[in-house]
Amino acid sequence: MKIFMATMGLDIGGAETHIIELSKELAAQGHEILIASNGGAYVPEMTAAGIRHFDVPMHRRDFACMLRSRQMLKKILRAERPDVVHAHARIPAFLCGTLQKNLKFPFVTTAHGVFNATGLLRRMTNWGQHTLAVSEDIRAYLMREYQLPPEQISLTINGIDTDRFSPARSSHSLRSELGLTAQPVLCHVSRLDSGTDWTANQLLEIAPDLDRAIPGIQLLIVGGGERFEALNQRANEVNSRLGRPCVHMTGPRTNVNQLLAVSDLFVGVSRAALEAMSSEKPVLLGGGQGYSGLFTPEGLQEAQAGNFCCRGTALSTPRRLLQDILAAFRLPQEERERLGAYGRQVIAQYYSVHRMAQDCLNVYLHVKKRKYQVLMSGYYGFSNAGDDAILQSIHEGILSASEHVGVTVLSNDPEDTRRRYSLNALPRFRFWTVIRAICRCDALISGGGSLLQDSTSTRSLLYYLFVIRFAEMMGKPVMLYANGIGPVKKPANRKRVKKAVSRATLVTLRDSSSAQELREMGALRQDIHVTADPVFNLSPASPQRGQELLAACGIAPGTPFAVISVRSWPGTGDFPKELAALCDHLDTAHGLAILFLPMQPLRDLPASRMVSGQMTRPFHLLEADTSPEELMAILGESKLCVSMRLHTLIFAARMSVPCLGLVYDPKVDSYLQELEMPSAGHVTNFHREEAIAAADHLMAEYEQAHKRLQAISCRLAQAAAENDRMLLEMLQQHAT
Repeated sequence: MKIFMATMGLDIGGAETHIIELSKELAAQGHEILIASNGGAYVPEMTAAGIRHFDVPMHRRDFACMLRSRQMLKKILRAERPDVVHAHARIPAFLCGTLQKNLKFPFVTTAHGVFNATGLLRRMTNWGQHTLAVSEDIRAYLMREYQLPPEQISLTINGIDTDRFSPARSSHSLRSELGLTAQPVLCHVSRLDSGTDWTANQLLEIAPDLDRAIPGIQLLIVGGGERFEALNQRANEVNSRLGRPCVHMTGPRTNVNQLLAVSDLFVGVSRAALEAMSSEKPVLLGGGQGYSGLFTPEGLQEAQAGNFCCRGTALSTPRRLLQDILAAFRLPQEERERLGAYGRQVIAQYYSVHRMAQDCLNVYLHVKKRKYQVLMSGYYGFSNAGDDAILQSIHEGILSASEHVGVTVLSNDPEDTRRRYSLNALPRFRFWTVIRAICRCDALISGGGSLLQDSTSTRSLLYYLFVIRFAEMMGKPVMLYANGIGPVKKPANRKRVKKAVSRATLVTLRDSSSAQELREMGALRQDIHVTADPVFNLSPASPQRGQELLAACGIAPGTPFAVISVRSWPGTGDFPKELAALCDHLDTAHGLAILFLPMQPLRDLPASRMVSGQMTRPFHLLEADTSPEELMAILGESKLCVSMRLHTLIFAARMSVPCLGLVYDPKVDSYLQELEMPSAGHVTNFHREEAIAAADHLMAEYEQAHKRLQAISCRLAQAAAENDRMLLEMLQQHAT
C-alpha cells in the first residue's frame, strides 16, 4: 500500500518516535510510506530509509498557517493518491478531515495521549473513520469524552526496535564525547515542555543529595523543548555548586539508544521507558501524570493499562524519588540484571515494532474501500479457541484470496473480537443491529463449525437458521462455509436444516460425514462441496513463543510431553478417573510429561482439574490466556495429543502431531476417520485398558502415523483454500 502519514513535526518526542519506528517497519515490509510534517531532527533518518518527506507547517494553530497547510496537503494527496491517510495529532487530523469527504481517501488517526479540549478545539478534533489508541485508558477517554463507539477504536502499542535498543549496543565513543566517568549514570529522557518537565525538575532538586549518597554519580537529562534553557541554567548552577559536571543536559538527540547504553538506571515514562527496558535497564516509572516507582513483574498489568505513563497514580515527591533511586542503586548487581532482563522480555512479548505495524495494517485493511462486504455468523466471541481459530482462519483466507472483500462479524463479545482480531464486530443478540447488518452486507457467511445441530440446544439452531433465512429474504446470497452438520435429532429440526441447505446459494462442508448426514435428511442437491476446516490454513506462533509458554507451565526445553484436552460433558461417569490412569501410563510407559491444555477455559479448566486430581504422576496445566496460534505452537512442540476437543485434534493434525480422540460427539469420531487417527474410546463408556492399548499401538507405529498425518494435513490445507475461492466466485456472480 501507499501510506500517507501526517503529523506536526519530526523532532524528539514519544509520538514522533512511534511514527518513525512504524514508518520504517512498514517500509521494510514493502509498503510505500510518505510523511508530511513541519520537519525536524528525524527527517534525515527517514530519507535514508527511503521514505519521502513533505514539508507542511502543521505545527501551529495559526489560521493562515493552517490554511496554507491545507492547500499543500490537498495538492500532495491529489498527486500521490495514497491508499490510506494516517494522521497522528489534532491539527493534521483536522486538516486531513476537511479534505477526506472531497478526496474520498480512507482515513485513520492515532491517539497518543489524553488532553483537555474545549470549545473550538473540541469542534476541530477529527478522529477519522477509525482510531488507534496506544493504551486502554486512552481508548476509554475517547469513548467517554468524544462518544466514539467502541467498534471505531482499536488498541495498539508503542512498538520498540529491539535491535536498535539493545544491551549489546556500543557506547564507548559517547562516553568520551560526554566526558562520562566510570561512575553510575542515571538517565532521563523526555520532551522538556511545561507539564512534561516534572521529573527533570525533581532530578535537579535532588542532584546534590544523590552526589552525597553516591559520590561521582552522573545524571543524563535528554530532550529539548520550551523549558530546556531554564533547566539548563539550573543544571549549570548545580554543577557549579558541586564543583564537577554532575548533570549533563544533552538537548534533543536522535541517538537515545546509545545514551541508554551508557546508563545504569532510567527514570521516566511512556515510550522512553519502554526503550530503556528494551536496553535491559532497571526503570523507575514516573512523570508529570503520576509515579509508580521501580518496575517489577508485579507492576506489569498496572503499567500496561496506563501505557507506562502512571496515569491515575500520585505524583512523585523529591524525597520519594531520592529514596527510590538510592534503593535501586543499592540492589545487588544480579537483581538489577534480573530486572533488566525481565524488562526486555516484556518488550519482546508485548511491544515489538512488528506487532505495532500489524495493528496498523489491520486497521488500514478495515477502512480501505472494498468492493464486497460480507457478514459472518458463527459461534464467535465465547472465548473458545477452536471457534476463534475458525474466525481468524476464514478472515485471513478471505484477505489472502482478495483485498476487495471486507468482513463484519456477529459476536457474543464484540469488544473482545475487535481487540483480538481487529475485525469489525457487532453484538449477535442485538436484534435490530443484526437486521441492519444483514441489510447492508453483500453476502452472508454462516460458519464454520457445527452450527446446524441440536445437541447443544434447539434455540441455538433456530438462531442460526433465522439469520440465514432473513438474509435470503433480503435477497442476499448465503454461503454455508465449511460447516459440520449434525447431529440433528428432532424431526422438525431435520426438516428445517434440510430447507436451509436446499435454499443456500453455496454449501461447503468440512467432512464427508456431514455430507452423509445431509443425504439422510433428504437434502439431495448435487452441488454440495466437501472441503476442509479452515483452521488447516492457520499459521502457528513461533516455536520460540511455544517454548516460552511451556517454560511458564514448568516444562523444560526438550522434555517430551503429551497434550491432554478435555471439556465438561454430562453423563461421563468414571471417565475422569479412567483418563487419569491413561495419563499416568503415558508418563510411566512412554516417558511423556502430561500437559492439560484448555481450549475454552470456563468449561475446560474444571474438567482438566477433575482428571489431573486423580493422577498419581506429576502433571502441568496451561492457565495463561493464549491465542489459537500460540496453542498450535505448543502442540507443535508436543509428542502426542489426546483430546475431546475437535479443534485440539485439528490443531495437532495441522502440526503433524499424532493424536488419540476422546469421542463425546459424532463430529469427533468423524474427523478422526478423516485424519486416519485412532479413538481411545467414547467418554460415556470409557475403559482404561482399551485406551492404553490404543495409545501403545499408536506409539509403536509412531513414525508411520506421523508421516501419514503430514500428507493428510497438506491435502486438507489445499481443500480448505477452496472455501475462499468459491466464496469469491459467488460474490462475483451475484455482483453482475
